[in-house]
Amino acid sequence: MSAAQALVLDTLRRQGRPSTLAELTAATGLHANTLREHIEALIELGLAERHRAEPRGRGRPAWLYRAADTPGEPESAYAGLVAALVRVIQQTSASPREDAVTAGIAWGRELAGRGRGAAGARTDRDRAAAPRRLVELLRRLGFEPDADLAQGVVRLTRCPLLETARRHPDVVCGVHLGVLRGALEEYGGDPAHTELVPFSEPGACRVLLDREGR
Repeated sequence: MSAAQALVLDTLRRQGRPSTLAELTAATGLHANTLREHIEALIELGLAERHRAEPRGRGRPAWLYRAADTPGEPESAYAGLVAALVRVIQQTSASPREDAVTAGIAWGRELAGRGRGAAGARTDRDRAAAPRRLVELLRRLGFEPDADLAQGVVRLTRCPLLETARRHPDVVCGVHLGVLRGALEEYGGDPAHTELVPFSEPGACRVLLDREGR
C-alpha cells in the first residue's frame, strides 16, 4: 500500500459513513481522478467498499465509498485490552509513558509466546526471522503493516486505537512500542534499537528496527 492509498484509507475511516467522491476529494485535497484510482486499488485489496446511493430524481445515483469492516478476534481483543490499560495508567501512574512501555513489553512477550511449550521456547528464537514474525503479529493485531525489512522499516498503515492514540499518544504509543520490543525479544531479535515514530506521515506510523550503525 502506498502512502497516498494509506491517506485515502485513513480518510475513509475518519468519515464514519459512506461518502461521495466529491466529499473525499474535499477531505483529502487529491484530484478526483487520482483519488478514484487509489480507491479502486483499496477496493481490490479488500480494504474499501463501494455501492450506489439511493436514487433521487433523474440520473444515475452517485457512488458511495466506505472503509471495509476488518475486525478480527485478535485485533478486537488487543484494542479492548489496550483501551482498558490506557484508562488505568492515565488515572494511577505518575509516569504514564514509562509505565506504558513497561506494560507493553510484558504484553508483547506474552503475545509472541502464546502457543509455544517449553521446547518451542528453546527452538523458536531465530534472530534472522524475528522481524518477519513481528510483522505477522502486527498484521494479526490489525496494524496492516507495510514492511521493508531490508531497510529495517515497517509502516503501520492502520491503528486499532487511532482516536484513543490521538487523545493519549504518550500512553497508547508507549504501549505499542513496548509490545514491539517485547515481542521482538521473545522471537529472538534485539529490541534495543527498535523505535516507534507516531503519525510520522499521513495515514501511517513508522517502526524502525535495529537502527544501530545506520
